[in-house]
Amino acid sequence: MPNASEGAPRAPARELPAPRAVVAGARGDCPIYVERGMLARLGDVAAQAVRGRRALVVTDSRVGPLHLAPALASLRAAGFEAAAETIPAGEASKTLATLASLWDALHRAGVTRSDLVVALGGGVPGDVAGFAAATWLRGVAVIQAPTSLLAFVDSSIGGKTAIDMPFGKNLVGAFHQPAAVVGDPLVLRTLPPREFAQGMAEVVKSACIRDAELLGFLRAKAGAPLSEEDAERVIAACAAIKADVVNRDEREGGLRMILNFGHTVGHAVERELGYGAVPHGEAVAVGMVAAARLGERLGATPAGTADDLAGLLARLSLPVRLADLPGGAACAPDALFSAMLADKKKLGDRIHFVLLEGPGRAIVRPLDPADVRAALPAIL
Repeated sequence: MPNASEGAPRAPARELPAPRAVVAGARGDCPIYVERGMLARLGDVAAQAVRGRRALVVTDSRVGPLHLAPALASLRAAGFEAAAETIPAGEASKTLATLASLWDALHRAGVTRSDLVVALGGGVPGDVAGFAAATWLRGVAVIQAPTSLLAFVDSSIGGKTAIDMPFGKNLVGAFHQPAAVVGDPLVLRTLPPREFAQGMAEVVKSACIRDAELLGFLRAKAGAPLSEEDAERVIAACAAIKADVVNRDEREGGLRMILNFGHTVGHAVERELGYGAVPHGEAVAVGMVAAARLGERLGATPAGTADDLAGLLARLSLPVRLADLPGGAACAPDALFSAMLADKKKLGDRIHFVLLEGPGRAIVRPLDPADVRAALPAIL
């Protein structure tokens, strides 16, 4: 029988803006909207994305009090029966128990294959809600509505969803492209400075691997507050970078691996210092400098790149050495190395590192684990 909430697609009250980028996926295209005030258009986007009229909004305890009410209001104005589920804020929520609680919430909300999940928040709600959508009824549509800079430019785009396990980060998950990404830069007004800074780590990553012009812009602006106009420009540029890479390699078989610049060390740092104890962006900042130093040692990266990158990240209030992180000075290289060996970026008997050939140019280099272990004390 058809879904009782299903009806003919309703035209939005106003024409939607042109997407800043589009990711083509097996389930259809994913438009990426980046525009101030876009959260108020969430219902219009949802009405174009699905035939059903039920939606479950998944958010967390930090984001919900700030942005859940307008999200629900927009969905309901577009004719959706919208329910909400709030999970505790923080990386500790990326667990099987949280996933099971979302399956229960989807059942209570009566979400069918023609309905919708909305992930409202940063990377944690995005990852867990996306994975719940990928697995509920073997896959229902999800709209990513990021509220952190890190989620805007990275985790909301590309369809990677996951939960953590005690032995590694993001090891259980699925590729599940969103039906749309709804990015409203105005929500960044509520972002604490440290959260904004860790998002800038992913912005720098995007520029380093794919956009020398953006890298120059960041150098010129570093140390000064970004205007809302500049923030929108930066987010749109990063969204276009990630969409282009994902369109060329949806399931991380080759090119998409360049998006992991800084993450090989970064994920190991997060695991050893405790998931959530060190923000993801800060761990990635340390990882990027380490990767640049490793590239210089191997002759793949121009001399001076690591120092230049460290200087930029420091001006963005980000750590650049392991010792800059809480507990980092006591983190043993052997422990980090063991964490790297458990990471999903280890393929066969090699650790795949993303290295920089120059500004905006990245390569993936398979390395002998023994060589990586020997270099760790120097590059960290």
